[in-house]
Amino acid sequence: MAIDFKGRVAIVTGAGGGLGRQHALALAARGARVLVNDLGGAVDGSGAAVGAAQAVVDEIRAAGGEALANGASVTDFAAVQGMVQQAVDVWGRVDILVNNAGILRDKSFGKMDMDDFRLVVDVHLMGAAHCCKAVWAHMVAQQYGRIVMTTSSTGLYGNFGQANYGAAKLAQVGLMQTLAIEGAKHGIHVNALAPTAATRMTEGLMPEEVLAALKPEAVVPAMLVLAHESAPTRTILCAGAGTFEAAHVTLTQGLHLGIGPDVPEQLAARLTEVTDRSGEQVPQSGAAQGTNEVRLAQQR
Repeated sequence: MAIDFKGRVAIVTGAGGGLGRQHALALAARGARVLVNDLGGAVDGSGAAVGAAQAVVDEIRAAGGEALANGASVTDFAAVQGMVQQAVDVWGRVDILVNNAGILRDKSFGKMDMDDFRLVVDVHLMGAAHCCKAVWAHMVAQQYGRIVMTTSSTGLYGNFGQANYGAAKLAQVGLMQTLAIEGAKHGIHVNALAPTAATRMTEGLMPEEVLAALKPEAVVPAMLVLAHESAPTRTILCAGAGTFEAAHVTLTQGLHLGIGPDVPEQLAARLTEVTDRSGEQVPQSGAAQGTNEVRLAQQR
């Protein structure tokens, strides 16, 4: 099956460079009309210039594709709504949203300024929420949509000096989980991509030979699969250096201990049984936790 996007309209945020640029170019090369959004700021979110987005648009057009440039900040909901309307006015629909925009303000938590924590969460989490909200009614009306969140191994597993970034990135997974459930009856699939790629945001963090293996282009196939009409939903795909994995939020079988004065001591003594991963499940919704707890309680 060929992965193509003929007739589809895509919005890619943070697409003026790095991974977002590769996403936009790949979608366009496979037939999508692409709105290239980029604030044009520095890695830490400072500054703004629409030139980065326009340069990618020029690349797409030079290759025979259709593209529009947009310089909205994803932190500005009114501007994001205008961005979506821009695509709808010109092309009549929005089929695909790739939430890629992000910034870094790395520091160990003890030294981190709370303004830097808040801004990173605002760009990554609220930015994604703004974009999802702005496209949602259009996707519901057309009974079709593909939304790709950009999470991170930092959010999934942690990374020194990135408490703000990690919190924001795992929050996108939480957003994905519920939007996928709510979007199911409307043909809206919502997934998350955890990329490992050498971009402006990773320069200076890794040795040169490692950076060389982590070309942004190597991540793009995972995005294309998640953005395609054949996409799964509620899937976290990890990608880097041409390797692909899946991450899961799981629930162990658990252990019923009841209610009593010595339950804290029992739990402490038997914690390894509670955390034993044999037979764990990937819940289809948050209700699975309560269902499992009540089921075990009723078996006593």
